[in-house]
Formats: sequence, C-alpha cells, structure tokens
Amino acid sequence: MTVQSPPTHVAECMGVKVPPSPFLNETRIARINEARYEGQEIAGALSVVGPSDRVIEMGAGLGIVGAVTQLNARPEAMVSFEANPNMIPHIEALYALNKIKTKIKLHNKVLLTDPEPPETVDFFLRNSFLGSSLTDTDKRETEAVTIQTARYEELRKSFQPTVLLMDIEGGELEFLRHADLTGLRAIVLEFHPESYGKEGMKECKTILRNAGFSKDNSVSTRLVWTCLRGPDVPNAPPLPDDGWSRKITTLEDALIVPPIEAGLVQATGVLDRAGNYVAQGALWRRDRALTLPPAMPSETPKALEGTWLWGGPLWLHFGHFLAESTPRLWALDAHENELSGILFTPKRPRNAGLIKRWQWKFFEELAPGLPVKIATEPMRVERLIVPGQGFGLGAISSGTPEFRAFMAGRFGATVPASGPEKLYISRSKFEFRKGSLVGEEALERHLEAQGYEVFHPQEHDIATQIARYKAASHIIAAEGSAIHLAAMVMGPAQKLAIIVRRRSSATDYIEAHLKAFAGVTALSVDALIRNWMPKGERKARHAVGEIDFPALQDALLMGGFLTPSPDIWENFSPADVSALLGDSFTEA
Repeated sequence: MTVQSPPTHVAECMGVKVPPSPFLNETRIARINEARYEGQEIAGALSVVGPSDRVIEMGAGLGIVGAVTQLNARPEAMVSFEANPNMIPHIEALYALNKIKTKIKLHNKVLLTDPEPPETVDFFLRNSFLGSSLTDTDKRETEAVTIQTARYEELRKSFQPTVLLMDIEGGELEFLRHADLTGLRAIVLEFHPESYGKEGMKECKTILRNAGFSKDNSVSTRLVWTCLRGPDVPNAPPLPDDGWSRKITTLEDALIVPPIEAGLVQATGVLDRAGNYVAQGALWRRDRALTLPPAMPSETPKALEGTWLWGGPLWLHFGHFLAESTPRLWALDAHENELSGILFTPKRPRNAGLIKRWQWKFFEELAPGLPVKIATEPMRVERLIVPGQGFGLGAISSGTPEFRAFMAGRFGATVPASGPEKLYISRSKFEFRKGSLVGEEALERHLEAQGYEVFHPQEHDIATQIARYKAASHIIAAEGSAIHLAAMVMGPAQKLAIIVRRRSSATDYIEAHLKAFAGVTALSVDALIRNWMPKGERKARHAVGEIDFPALQDALLMGGFLTPSPDIWENFSPADVSALLGDSFTEA
C-alpha cells in the first residue's frame, strides 16, 4: 500500500500557499483561491507597499494579507502582530511554507498607543477567529485570555515604519486616538462600526484627515480605507524618486471616459467600478493636472474584455507624445505577459482612433505585436492596470528609476548604431510658424564645413533616428522635440549642445531628461538676439529665434563642438531678417 503524504497546502492566493488548518472551511478556501478573502485589504496593501517600505501589520489573522504583501511587494522590513494565540502556529506554518519566516517578525502581542499602557490585556476569543477582539460582548460566547502588550511609540522610534496595515476588530479607534503617525506615508485599515458606532468611525476618519491622510478611492470602500499622504497622494504632481509615480494600481471593471471637448485641460480619465475618479490615471504637466474627473457617462459603456494597460491621452504631436503618452509604459516590464493591449484616449476628440505610422513604429520598439487601442467612447474594461506617471514635463522630467530602466532595456535595444560622428538636428524643413531659427540654412552650411551631417528626423523612421543618435559622438540640435528621442538612446560618452530658440522652461526639461536618462550634461547655448512670433500666435513653441551667430560660434568652439577655423560666422542684417520672415511675424 502507498501511504499518501498530507497536502502541503489547500489554497493559494497571489502566489501564497495556505497550509491546512482548523480555521479553513470550503467557503473560506474558495474565497482564498479567488483572491476574495480580505481582498480589499490586499488590494490596498499592494497599491502602497514598495521595496523601500517598512511595514507594521496589526491583526495578522490567517497570515495571508501579510504574506501576500511580502511576496509581491517585497518591503524592506515587516513586523506583524496577532493577539489570538491559537492563530500563531498556523501563521508560522504559512510563513515557513512560503519561505518568508525570516522576512516577517511575528509577535503574539497587542500593540498599544496608550501613554501608560498595561503590561497585559484581556483578549476575548470567539468561535470564529474573525470575531475575536479586545472587546467583550453579550451577543456571543467568548473566552478571555491574557495577552502581553507592546508599546507602539517604542516600536515607531526603533523600527521607523512607513506603512501600517490594520485589521484589529474595533481596536482601531483607541489606537488612532493616541497614535503618533509621524513617518507613516500610508495606512490600510478596516473600520468596525459595530464596535464603536458611526460616530466612532467618523472620529477615526477625522483623525486620519487631520494627520494629512487622503483616502485613495480606487482601492477603498466604506469600511476599508487605503490612505496616503505626502508624495504618494495622487492629487499632487508626480515626482521622480518617490510617491504614486512609482506605484501600480489594478482595477476590476474600470470605466474609461474619453474627452468630449478639445482643450489643454480636459475632463477625461479612469473611474473605478463604483464611479469614483482614479486620480492615479491623471496626466500632470508641471504643477497641474491636465485631466480632471469626468462625469459618469449617460450611455451604457462598451464592454472591453481582457487586461489592458492604461496609457492616458494619446498625443499626435511628436514631443508631447514622447513626454506625455509614454510615461506609463514602464509597467510593461511587470505585466506584459498578461496584457491584451495598451489603452489610450484621444487627446483631441476629432482625431478619434487615429494612430500615426511613426507611433506604431515607436510601440513596436517597446512591445512588438502588442495591440494598441484608443477608447473613442466610454468603455467598461474587465481589468485595467494603471501605472503611475513615470515621466513627463516638470519635476518628473528626470523620470522614475522604473521608467528609466524600462526605456534603457527596451527602446532601441536591437537597433545598432549607424551614422556619422557629428550630427546636426535641424528644424529648417519645418514650417516657419512651427518654431525655428532665423537663417538656419546658413547655420547648416557652417556646420557642414565642420563635418556635421544635417539631419531632418521627420524624414526618417524611428529606427534610423535611433541609429543616428546612438552613433554620433557630437550632436548639435536646434531646441525641440527630437532631443527627447535622442535622450532615450544616448550614452554618457556622447556630447550634445542645444541651440536655444526660445526662452522657455522646455529647455530645462530637456536638460533634465538628458542628464537623468543618458548621463549627458547638455551645453545649452542662449545666443538669442530676439524672438519673433507669428502674428496672432501666443504659444512659446512657435517662437522663431534670431541668433547672434558670432556668439554661437564662440560658445560651440569653447564647448568642444567646433574646431578653430577661418570661417567667421556673421549675423544677418535687419533687412535680411525682415526678408526671411516676411510681414507675418512680430517681435516678441
């Protein structure tokens, strides 16, 4: 006869194997397998915990929430408290089975914030471990056990937690009344109004709000809140080093609402299944959000099956596409194998589902064969991955570490360097009204005499542009969008000079992009005499720069981009400038 070994686990949740225990029945096992057991707490924890976090878990229960958090988010350190002594051996067995016993320090204690806490407290056990708590009740039979206490304030100072996970069956109100929440940037907790009533729950929420925490609607319900403060709050601009820009939120039954009207700032974006606005899906530029909460659509949304990656607004303008339609693609590294595609909304409603050929080529460089779709009408998406904005214009121009690593590992990785050592990125073939330099053709002749190839990127496919930017040891560029693409593939041994054609913060963002992504400190040459603007135009990107040619030559020579030459660059006369511009420009 063959004696079968007992099963090592009877359920599994998000990679965590759950061993058998007397606290598991068929219903609970099914909920665990379907990731519905403590599902809201798990969703909240995974939306806020990252590798640099130090996590305190209060109320470990079966140990599943803490284990899922540890295995999936991999925090730097984690400590867990469970008051019920009957649960401890089963939590330890779960930790051991999943090889995380050394990664979560488990205590059979009650963590208190009282200024003068007792050494022990009575803990009341009920038939169901889910109802056991510090509060006795006449409604159910209980058994009192004496449990040692630990001081939260001492732990806060020694452990320095950044995230608090709390499910303590009604003890949260007393905990919050006395807690010093210094150092915490996120709290996930379940309220228990049956223990302290609606007024008690209101007091809990008031304490959190007064401490600067905001509820994240995308992963919160009436009784389970995920709260954030500081850079993690998605209603603040994204930052390159910390905060919501580096987090990923997963939504079931998300609602995508495209814009109805054109404009820089638009009502468009992501709503959760309850109709709450998901602020993590907003597009920010500098210090303001360009996408605002849309109204719930009156018509029935179209259903979209599968798992989709949220891309945000799809810009057709080359520079804004690079800076503001790519910032969420970094999540492809973690989720590509499960994705049905990438989902955008149109920046301009009139463009509907238009995707330009060069954009398709760009996407092919990053995720070959992955579908790209534009939601031209409201869509109910079965599952939506919403990454934080990892790049853009503003402080985020340096990009998050995840976005930089993603671009370095994928974009142009298979394209070999090919082209001359000296390259000039020109704007002379653009319509003058789109922003240029006065007499740029003369500048091109001077640079050609120095051995530079004049390159018009809009005439070449993405792969050719990548190859040229990889190959050149020295690049000079009229300030513009093309430099953003160069920054994504250049290396620290290369040199790049920017000829400023307008006085704008755009140059600062390009410099930050080059430094953070390529390790290149750009030489920005402001040799502007004056700017000219098309009559009736106010957008800075359409400015035409009149350059002091001798000053530009000196700056490029000093910067190592030119060699000494008898060719002396000369300025255009006022009459020449007038002839080049015609009568449709005015001095800015």
